[in-house]
Amino acid sequence: MAAAATPADNAPHIPVLLRPLLKAVAPVTGVWLDGTFGAGGYTRALLDAGADKVIAVDRDPLAFEMAAPWAAEYGDRVKMVQGTFSRLDEYGADLDGVVLDLGVSSMQLDMAERGFSFMKEGPLDMRMSQSGPSAADLVNDLSEEELADILYHYGEERASRRIARAILRERAAGPITTTLQLAGIIEKCLPRSKPNQSHPATRSFQALRIAVNDEYEELAQGLMAAERALKPGGKLAVVTFHSIEDRMVKRFFQAHGGQAARTNRYAPEAEETPAPLKVLTRKAVGPDDQELAENPRSRSAKLRVALRTDAPVGELDRKALGMPIVRGKR
Repeated sequence: MAAAATPADNAPHIPVLLRPLLKAVAPVTGVWLDGTFGAGGYTRALLDAGADKVIAVDRDPLAFEMAAPWAAEYGDRVKMVQGTFSRLDEYGADLDGVVLDLGVSSMQLDMAERGFSFMKEGPLDMRMSQSGPSAADLVNDLSEEELADILYHYGEERASRRIARAILRERAAGPITTTLQLAGIIEKCLPRSKPNQSHPATRSFQALRIAVNDEYEELAQGLMAAERALKPGGKLAVVTFHSIEDRMVKRFFQAHGGQAARTNRYAPEAEETPAPLKVLTRKAVGPDDQELAENPRSRSAKLRVALRTDAPVGELDRKALGMPIVRGKR
């Protein structure tokens, strides 16, 4: 992996929903943790808004290499930690706030050699940490059924079985090793996209990326870790980019905010217990017209914010979150 590579332009990467996020968590004070550091946009904004310190966490060592020049300006107000947000409570405690910006960063998408983009030729990689099994390993090693399950449950791809069969046919002639090679296989399985429609490979690439990086388990564990790490009055802000992520966050906030719906109206009401979270965003916040014009990638982003109470930490119920669980994740 070419660790020294940089994006094509030197313009700063602006994180999505930054303005509504800062408004929702104001005033920004004390110690915050940015669980998905990426290009550092949220970390810089939090520091500039008044945070005393930000613990910046990312799986990708390249993120810290690229941030080194500007991070030095903040001195010890920035602490960089290579790790996952499922373990964020190991990196900080009694926090005033936690920010999680889910999904792949623009920095990673823009670098063909990272293998996240179906629009650029590169190795079929998709590993945020640059270690462990890659997307090529999954595509070339999993069974047809395992691949179809990943594409369907993680990418909501309705043509998952057709695409999985095509992948097995192609890999019988030789390994599938590049992004455009895989994208081409998928395109042949689906109708040609119309103007303003997403690329035919969008859902499949999303599914493989999620499987490679175990993103749904990371999200479930990260929400619990944030709840443990926040002090009473601390704020948790989560930005999601697709429906499954948003559903998991919404249901977590409902369950841990004392808003879970009764599944059986005839069952006796459960005894109320203090909720560890108070939901601050009644509905998810999306981008306004200005942001959509500035950054089209923000169109699917949603922000949800909750406040930590002094109640004991809740329990993790993956089923209640609607978290997809598949057999092909290795």
